[in-house]
Amino acid sequence: MKLSFAGPVPAAIGPRTVFVAATVAYSLYYVCRLSLPVVKSRLVDEGVLTPVQLGWVGSALFFAYAVGKLVNGFLADRVDLRRFASLGLAGTAFVNLALGFAGGFWFFFALWLANGWFQSMGAPSFVVALTRWFAPKERGTYYGIWSTSHNLGEALSFVLTSAVVAHAGWRAGFGVAALAGLVGVALLWTCFGDRPAAHDALRLSQAERRAAIGAEQWRLLKRPAVWSIAAASASMYVARYAMNSWGIFYLEKGRGYSPMEASSLLSLSAVAGIVGTVLSGWLSDRWCEGNRFKPAILCGALNTAALLALLCAPDRIFWLDATSLVVFGVSVGALICYLGGLMVVDLVPPAAAGAALGVVGIASYVGAGLQDVISGHLIAAGQRIIAGRTSYDFRWAGGFWIAAAALSTFTTFLTWRISRRLS
Repeated sequence: MKLSFAGPVPAAIGPRTVFVAATVAYSLYYVCRLSLPVVKSRLVDEGVLTPVQLGWVGSALFFAYAVGKLVNGFLADRVDLRRFASLGLAGTAFVNLALGFAGGFWFFFALWLANGWFQSMGAPSFVVALTRWFAPKERGTYYGIWSTSHNLGEALSFVLTSAVVAHAGWRAGFGVAALAGLVGVALLWTCFGDRPAAHDALRLSQAERRAAIGAEQWRLLKRPAVWSIAAASASMYVARYAMNSWGIFYLEKGRGYSPMEASSLLSLSAVAGIVGTVLSGWLSDRWCEGNRFKPAILCGALNTAALLALLCAPDRIFWLDATSLVVFGVSVGALICYLGGLMVVDLVPPAAAGAALGVVGIASYVGAGLQDVISGHLIAAGQRIIAGRTSYDFRWAGGFWIAAAALSTFTTFLTWRISRRLS
């Protein structure tokens, strides 16, 4: 598949069609990404992988995704986005299909590593497309709504994939994720466009455009605010993926919920995240005049408080666990929008949007990858076998997750204070 510098826009493609295609397709990227967390408990129970091995397998995706998001972010400013996004989604679908026939640690590790690279082709494609198709004054609103694709994908995974796994086993769970990905490829190929036909960049020659993009990409690397936002996002991603990767496992082993109860509880967080994500961009556009720092700090504080309530309550209390996960979902949904891309994209011109997202992406997913390895070891260290039954102590892992959320909030606050002094 040739990734040309600028591809043709399919007939009858407009901003809203591109927006809907990007939102639905990225949610299906997430179905292909979250298939492993849904089946983790089954893999451990059936002796396929241990918690430590699962930690390393999970980190393989995050580290490949981190590097891939940087590389593919810089590439996304230069290639045909329709072909680029379709290639990534097709790749992650076929990885999931192969995982349904997998067996053994190294096979899982290699395939999940490849999945991380294919996954990293999605977000840069869609974020760059949004910057090309929508003006700055409306970008926050559309970016916020597009970011609900994370939550839609999580909800589909925690409900649909979990139901398939419960009735047909973990191999079928990977199969249904693969099918969802292939549906997304068809959608992208027919409904997604690289750029508006009248885009100003098309008035430049390819050589001139490449030179202009390179200059803007180099300039953004010299901005301290880009790196401090990346650091805040990295810490937030530790807490975010702690719940995505280990939330079902914690609710089952630490709280005593059944697999379907745990999946249903975590799906509350995913659905609640839609509210936070949708409102985040619109509220900051309408009420904060495009300033994302204040709502980001507030959401960071709520995120930390929710984790404290979920992980530190001495007993299983359903209403408290459900409320904590709803608050966590709302706050992390907004933070994905703010720290995960919108704040840094606001700082740079559209020609360097992919590169800016790549910088934040590599920091975020290095944090997420380290989280999976560290969490796996901390959970394994708390494993006890008493009277033939295995139990888990999540105090150290939970403390690690809470500290990461608090650090993200503090870093965002410092960035805001420094930026105010420099302005």
